[in-house]
Amino acid sequence: MSRLGLIDYGMGNLHSVQRAFERLGATVQPVQCGAEMEGCKALVLPGVGAFDPAMERLRQGGLAEAITTWCDAGRPLLGICLGLQLLFEASDEGKSTGLGLLQGRVRALPRRPGHPIPHMGWEPLVPANPSPLLPADSPESWVYFVHSYAAEPSDPACNTALVRFADTAVTAAVWQGAIGACQFHPEKSGPHGEAILRRWLAWLDAL
Repeated sequence: MSRLGLIDYGMGNLHSVQRAFERLGATVQPVQCGAEMEGCKALVLPGVGAFDPAMERLRQGGLAEAITTWCDAGRPLLGICLGLQLLFEASDEGKSTGLGLLQGRVRALPRRPGHPIPHMGWEPLVPANPSPLLPADSPESWVYFVHSYAAEPSDPACNTALVRFADTAVTAAVWQGAIGACQFHPEKSGPHGEAILRRWLAWLDAL
């Protein structure tokens, strides 16, 4: 089973993510600097909190540059929640530039009566373009969300799953090259989230 580098920049729910992967047999190594990525097959970028402080911490520790170098080399990465948003170029939530590994901007969820923000709770994924996270034959997946913002990729083909919110559908998961990411929390999504993580690990092992 692959060794995973779990990016530790002080703003992720590291323990629950680590436990979820270890239950599936993966070896997880916390990563606080670029040198600690050595020997890892893939990176996991979690995140809970606000966009600007997260990017500031990633830059201060040299992790932003190390992650960019990693992904520019075509190496695998999985983002979770805020970790998905940080992959894009910018966010309505702040003024900082993002990692820019995926083109597009993170937008505030639309304000509609009867649809509180943050969007919180269990929702079914709406399949988009198939990916290792959500292949074409995947069964319906109900997963757990907590978010006030959603990515808007420049290329809609980047979306592998959407979720309905108010009168629209917004990005729930993306896939491009060797980069995948989930706006929802797979580690908190029971058997359906576990199945998504298991598919990603199987894809890694096949590389």
